[in-house]
Amino acid sequence: MTISILRPAILAAACIACAALPAAAADVQTIELTLKDHKFSPETIEVPANERFQIKLTNADATPDEFDSTDLRVEKVVGGGQTGIIRIQPLVPGRYMFMGEYHAATARGIVVAK
Repeated sequence: MTISILRPAILAAACIACAALPAAAADVQTIELTLKDHKFSPETIEVPANERFQIKLTNADATPDEFDSTDLRVEKVVGGGQTGIIRIQPLVPGRYMFMGEYHAATARGIVVAK
């Protein structure tokens, strides 16, 4: 009978824990970045050091491109006319280069963690 009494309490605790997860995700800063004419705008992104953030990349070009950064250790292909989310782990203070892999001569940018 003790297990019968505990089961609803455990279920309620699990539901409360799950409900808290979206709130934690909402606390992550979102940076808006646009790729148009094979160029990023803005070209420089400033973020707080030691905090997770995400980049919402809107590819306004008709062709796909790949957000690529060895400094940030991330790659993400975003189709033409599409939007993608790129999640970045906390960074130590510094400068982190990124580029559009398919148009590397023009699609370049930098993340500055302060």
